[in-house]
Amino acid sequence: MEFLEIIVLVVSFIFLLIIGVPIAFSIGISALLTMLVSIAPVPAFTTLAQRLATGLDSFALLAIPFFILAGQLMNRGGIATRLIDFAKSLVGTLPGGLAYVNIVANMLFGAISGSAVAAASAIGGIMNPRMVKEGYSRPFSAAVNITSATTGMIIPPSNILIVYSLASGGVSIAALFVAGYVPGILLGMSLVGVAGFMAYKNKYPVGDRIPLSIVFKKLIDALPSLFLLFIVIGGIIAGVFTATEASAIAVLYTVVLSMVVYREVKVKDLPDILITTVITTAIVMLLIGTSMGMSWVMSFENIPQAVSEALLSISDNKIVILIIINLILLFVGIFMDMTPAVLIFTPIFLPVVTALGVHPVHFGILMVFNLCIGLCTPPVGSVLFVGCGVANISISKVIKPLVPLFVAMLVALLLVTYIPSLSLWLPEVFGL
Repeated sequence: MEFLEIIVLVVSFIFLLIIGVPIAFSIGISALLTMLVSIAPVPAFTTLAQRLATGLDSFALLAIPFFILAGQLMNRGGIATRLIDFAKSLVGTLPGGLAYVNIVANMLFGAISGSAVAAASAIGGIMNPRMVKEGYSRPFSAAVNITSATTGMIIPPSNILIVYSLASGGVSIAALFVAGYVPGILLGMSLVGVAGFMAYKNKYPVGDRIPLSIVFKKLIDALPSLFLLFIVIGGIIAGVFTATEASAIAVLYTVVLSMVVYREVKVKDLPDILITTVITTAIVMLLIGTSMGMSWVMSFENIPQAVSEALLSISDNKIVILIIINLILLFVGIFMDMTPAVLIFTPIFLPVVTALGVHPVHFGILMVFNLCIGLCTPPVGSVLFVGCGVANISISKVIKPLVPLFVAMLVALLLVTYIPSLSLWLPEVFGL
């Protein structure tokens, strides 16, 4: 009977995705169908409703709407322009310098906003016209923007790391945030290396030399935006406030920065910003609720234990198991959004890797890193679609310049996978 229920779960979910049902509803419907097979109809509906409600009943999840609101304020408040100008003053004079500017600006903006989609939209909207105007190919510009926007999902503050903390049963959010810095910077530098080679090969232009005084001025202009990182992460590490409290402080700071300091967000803009935040939050929370329902179904059917036994029967070698899990997560990332993927697969894979001695914080960074690559791939890659839309180019034209950048991401993923200290060094330094 359990085998039948697993078949119903998997087949119904895949079928619903194929016919174009939104992923949140696909998850919820497939979970409900599986419950109807295993238990009576009335308890099935009741149980799913309970799981939807209890899945969202977490204090840590309050941080998500606050960080989303902070990201919306940053997107409208002129922060992207100042970060781009600062990045250009640092690396814009190098061969292919605008590609480096795109990557560094995405790393900074993604780190502040915690959203890959927001970074791809804000930075891409400014950088793509500049790069094309100065002689860069439009596909290359879009590809650089798309891949580098994902760094914000690893460099804190990151909403998806909060979701992983929930799915893992309480891994420290502070430890996850701090652990993301080195892997996120490694990903960015890997993209810089490949983009630099591609720029040199295609003889893209060198930027004008910028006086040190201008560099200092751009730093001063960007400093209020960058200071948010010190407030949020510094406060969490020092124990001044929790990650949830830090998200509310981030909103307060960005309101002051956008409306008082930069004066680019007006009072009349707030209703639109709040509505967008509510819509985005509702989508994320629906994904979380239905994913928690599916996670309960999988636990009820002992699927995590079955998968654990199957993986360990293949090999008890940590290297082999991590390769298999990486391949599965890369495949999952192609078809599934990050939030449900983390909520569904964390309970399945975390017991396996912890049994092999992998630290839960390391695995969290590893899991998010894998799924970041999926954001850049069709058919569900949200960053890919946003990046192509902003650049006004078809997906088919971006694929060729994306391939070498994908290779850079995969190399960085392997380094993060097999060198745990890249993720665990900073948390150990701060005693998290």
